[in-house]
Amino acid sequence: MRALSPDLNATKESKVKARRTFFRNAFGLGAGILSASELTRGKPTAAPPVLVQTPDVKDLPFTTDNGVKVFHLVAEPVRQQLAPNRTVDLWGFNGSAPGPTIQITQGDRVRIIVDNHLPEPTSMHWHGFEIPHNMDGGPGISQDPIAPGGRFTYEFTLNQAGTFFYHSHMAMQEMMGMLGAFIMHPKTPYTPPVDKDFVLMLQEYAVLPNNPVPNSMNMEFNWLVLNGKAGPATTPLIVRLGDRVRIRMINLGMDHHPIHLHGHTFRTTGTEAGRIPEAVWIPGNTVLVGVAQARDIELVANNPGDWMLHCHLPHHMMNQMSSNVGPMTRRGPGMPMGVDMNQGMGMLNGSPGAPTGEDYGPSLGRGMGVGSTNDQPVANTPLSAEKEDSTMPGMQMDQDVAKNANQVPGFPQDAFMEGPMMAMDKMVERPQNYGLRPGWSGFMQGMMTFLRVLPPDQYDKVMQQINRGQPASMPDMPDMPGMHHPM
Repeated sequence: MRALSPDLNATKESKVKARRTFFRNAFGLGAGILSASELTRGKPTAAPPVLVQTPDVKDLPFTTDNGVKVFHLVAEPVRQQLAPNRTVDLWGFNGSAPGPTIQITQGDRVRIIVDNHLPEPTSMHWHGFEIPHNMDGGPGISQDPIAPGGRFTYEFTLNQAGTFFYHSHMAMQEMMGMLGAFIMHPKTPYTPPVDKDFVLMLQEYAVLPNNPVPNSMNMEFNWLVLNGKAGPATTPLIVRLGDRVRIRMINLGMDHHPIHLHGHTFRTTGTEAGRIPEAVWIPGNTVLVGVAQARDIELVANNPGDWMLHCHLPHHMMNQMSSNVGPMTRRGPGMPMGVDMNQGMGMLNGSPGAPTGEDYGPSLGRGMGVGSTNDQPVANTPLSAEKEDSTMPGMQMDQDVAKNANQVPGFPQDAFMEGPMMAMDKMVERPQNYGLRPGWSGFMQGMMTFLRVLPPDQYDKVMQQINRGQPASMPDMPDMPGMHHPM
């Protein structure tokens, strides 16, 4: 049920609540209460909960056995495409990393059959669940690890409600992708009700060049993903202008993530332990989602536009970060690709026989004008600007760089972008991207997605494409007030 204006047929209970809210605010009980009350407009009836959507991740189906909901999880290696032209080897569940989302209702009894198709033992932990000790999944503590080819059946009754998750309790397996959302819908639906409910799972991987297997021991990550995808391959969240929206964020990795939403003020309404009382909902536009935490935010989507939703750590807004080797992004001097080991590493074999000689200093650099004279023009770059522009459409390259850029201290950075990265709108085309500004994908990387707040007619057009499952080429969407889509 949508809650955009007071309902003339509101129940007596809702009217009483409205009066109480008015008097609390009138007596100046704090901006936090006033802000929270903005999210309680409308009729707080006990409508059935809206099912959670997990973009790019499926729900886990279940069967019923004498009133018990039965789920089947398979821990296994998976091949996952993080972004166009970047597929990696991960470990996950039922063919994806993160694994499928499980949705139940408070009070349900569930049975979860876990099969281990990994080459080593594993164990499943139900994060934050208040369940019997022998079901907790702590290997060697509450159960024996599940051997390769083995099976363990978990069964318990769930009396909690909120945003929870499951994961392997083998540390390095967590770093290989073994996470999944577990949503417990309340028996009595939350008020105010939401129109859209989304889950985003935050993960990071360290993937070296030319290696499809993440280094689970690394502490520097170059692929930051939402629901297993890095921008621009993430699927936007689609809402209608005026919708009340809940976004649940789950973090299981090595980094904390300050998640920022453009264009709106939200309230933090839940944690990994459940719902926060309304009187202490926290307003903000950035929420820190720490490791092993979940945070729910809610907002009224009252500002039309394609609003970025992303981690605000600068390194988490880039893909495949690493020190560039060779002239990968600029014409002109760079690292030669065939220097011998002594010269390449700056060993003392040059002239004069002192470390200050211009032959010294590593060639694994950026041609900064110091160090080894082996930083020189090489033949592994495009032969001409024209050829470069024609072979790499979307890379603006020197067009966005000042003519004296190489003389400015601090330029270029190891992981810099001279304007956008390569635009790949067509490569990531899907119904949810229908109508985005041309070239948008050149500025969308890492742990980034959109909250697309669309006026009703444009929302209906996008939903028609989604319902048809139509990822094919689509005509340009007409411009709309506030959307700034020049055609």
